[in-house]
Amino acid sequence: MNAIDLAGRVAVVTGGARGIGAAVCARLRASGAVVVAWDLDTSDDGLAVDVTCELSVAAAAAETGARCGGIDILVNCAGIAGPTANLWDYSLEDWRRVQAVNVDGTFLVSRALVPGMIARNYGRIVNIASIAGKEGNPCAAAYSGSKAAVIAMTKSLGKELAAYDVAVNCVTPAAARTRIFDAVTQEFIDYMLAKIPRGRFLELDEVAAMVAWLVSAENSFSTGAVFDLSGGRATY
Repeated sequence: MNAIDLAGRVAVVTGGARGIGAAVCARLRASGAVVVAWDLDTSDDGLAVDVTCELSVAAAAAETGARCGGIDILVNCAGIAGPTANLWDYSLEDWRRVQAVNVDGTFLVSRALVPGMIARNYGRIVNIASIAGKEGNPCAAAYSGSKAAVIAMTKSLGKELAAYDVAVNCVTPAAARTRIFDAVTQEFIDYMLAKIPRGRFLELDEVAAMVAWLVSAENSFSTGAVFDLSGGRATY
């Protein structure tokens, strides 16, 4: 494992209890950061947070700040896949839930923490998007659309913060074996694997490794960028 120096940094990782979020938390802690996981599933070193609720996010930001000081790093990992169905069969309730977690959650948490980064003239934000946000997956219009929105939000916020030492980037992973697999069919899982030229699913530690560098001080120039983690699937 390459050494990434995050000593003295405070990081918030949404969706940090499981999957990609948990792997990111472990890697950032191994690099010296103080990490607080924000998740509906609580742990000893985390906070119970509903990223879709403005009041819940505000309370978590205040508590994290009081406990740890200024927040230097934000990794927006919280996300859901939603059911797999053709767009014309998709319920409005399911559509809105996917957008609420994946898009509104990224917006609300970023909005809460960015002012502190501006005030300190330092920050690193990484949003977990998806290759689906670039290419679109069939029977996953809600998820694909939400991740496309995360990509666009990343680019906009990166430009808005370019005058500060605050970098905002996103990664676009191919499928990894997380709880999201529980919400989709085996047919859909087989489809996702068939699209990856490397012939395997992404390992969680591979995501965490890229995120660890992106949230480090060494990433001092790239902002508003999209970093591919698709195993060769991405065409742009």
